[in-house]
Amino acid sequence: MATAPQLRFYTARDIDALPQLQGLPAEQRLDMKAVAAVLPFRVNQYVIDQLIDWSNIPADPIFQLTFPQRGMLSEPNFKLMRELIAKGAPQAEVKAAAEKIQRSLNPHPSGQTNLNVPLDAQGKRLPGMQHKYRETVLFFPMAGQTCHSYCQYCFRWAQFVGLQDLKFAAREAEQLVEYLKRHMEVTSVLFTGGDPMVMGTPVLRRYLEPLLGKGLEHIQSIRIGTKSPAYWPYRYTSDADADDVLRLHEQVQASGRTMALMVHYCHPRELQTEAAQAALKRIRASGAEVRCQAPLIRHINDNAETWRELWNLEVSLGAHPYYMFVERDTGARGYFEVPLVKAYEIYSQAYRAVTGLARTVRGPVMSCMPGKVLVDDVTEVNGEPVIVLKMIQGRNPEWVNRTFLARRDDNATWLDQLKPAGNPWFFGDELQQMIESGNARPWASP
Repeated sequence: MATAPQLRFYTARDIDALPQLQGLPAEQRLDMKAVAAVLPFRVNQYVIDQLIDWSNIPADPIFQLTFPQRGMLSEPNFKLMRELIAKGAPQAEVKAAAEKIQRSLNPHPSGQTNLNVPLDAQGKRLPGMQHKYRETVLFFPMAGQTCHSYCQYCFRWAQFVGLQDLKFAAREAEQLVEYLKRHMEVTSVLFTGGDPMVMGTPVLRRYLEPLLGKGLEHIQSIRIGTKSPAYWPYRYTSDADADDVLRLHEQVQASGRTMALMVHYCHPRELQTEAAQAALKRIRASGAEVRCQAPLIRHINDNAETWRELWNLEVSLGAHPYYMFVERDTGARGYFEVPLVKAYEIYSQAYRAVTGLARTVRGPVMSCMPGKVLVDDVTEVNGEPVIVLKMIQGRNPEWVNRTFLARRDDNATWLDQLKPAGNPWFFGDELQQMIESGNARPWASP
C-alpha cells in the first residue's frame, strides 16, 4: 500500500494558494471564498491527491462534495458575502454578516434543540446528547466535533462554524453513563459529530470503555458515525494508534456487544483507492460491522448507476448498504436537494440492478420531525396520483411501520412540502401535542 501522506488540512484561507485551483479564474476562487465565509470548508491532502479528478473540475463529484460552490448560497446572500470579501471588509463585519445568514439556514432542523435534547435526573438539559427514538441515544464527544474533511451538504454544518450556542458537545462520559443507567429502554448508543474518529484512541477509549461496565448490560450495540474510512483511511492502517483502535473494536465485541461503524460513502470513488479498501479490510477483521449510508445529493450521486456501483462495491468489500437518505432541510439544501419522486425513481432503478446482498439498503429516507420517513412507492390509489410513505422510525414507537399517503408532487423535496391524500396523517395531532408540550419522549423512563 502507498505511504500515507501527511495529514494536512486546507481551509478558506488556502483557496488562492492551492496549486490545483490555480487553473480556475480568480473570480471563481473569489466565489468559493464568499461561500466558505458562511459554510464550513476543510479538506485534507488525501482527498485532494487521491479522490478528486482535477481534470474534471468543477464537475468532478468529489470536488462538488468537498469544495464550496456559488449555488450553495441564495443569490442575495452570495452577493452580499462576495462584495464583503472582494473589498476586504473587516473580519468582524464579514463574521457578523455570515452569522446572520447562518442563523437563517435552519441550523438544527427537526426539533434537534427543543425536542431531542434529554434531561438529567434534576431536569437539567444535556446538550451533548440527543434522545429522539426510544432505543437509541446519540452522544457528541467534545473532542470529536470536527472532521478529516467537510462534506458541503452536511446537515451538521452548524457544529463547525464557531457559534457555540448551535453546537452539541459533551466533555465527559459520566453524564452519558448516568443517563443510560436510568433509561433501560436504550439498547444502542451512537457516537456522532463531527466525526468521533478524529479523536486519538486513548480519548475514544475514555468514552467507550465506561459503556462496557456493570449496570449497562442493556446496551447491546455501540455505533460510531464516521466518514474517516473515506476521507482518511490511514486511521485504520498506518496512523500511530491504528492497531489500538482496532483492538478497541475487539474489546467492545468481546463484551458481548455489537461494534458498528456507520460509514458515510457518498460515491464509489471513495471506496476505489488501495488505502480505502485496506482500511475496510482491517475494520472488518476487528469484528466490527460496517453499515454504509449517504444522502442522495445533486451534482454528486443523483443517478441510479452511481448508486448501483456504490452498493455493489460495498457488498464486494464485505460492508452492508444501509440507508439512502434525502438531503435535509438545512444549510445548502437548495444546491443539493433532489425531488422526492425523482429520488424514488433513482433508488428503484438502482435497487433493481443489484443482488439480494445489496438489498439491505433502505431509501429514500427523510430524517424529519416525526421520525425516519421512507418514500415507499409512487403510484395511484382510486385514480389519484400519490406518494406512499412509511414511518420506519418514530418519536412514538407505535408509529413505526405504519404507512400514510401524500398527494403526488413532483417538486416536493421534504415532508413539510407534501399534503395528505385523503385522511390527515395519523401522527399529526400527537406530534403537535409533543411540540406544544415540549415532551417528545412520553415513553422514557424517569
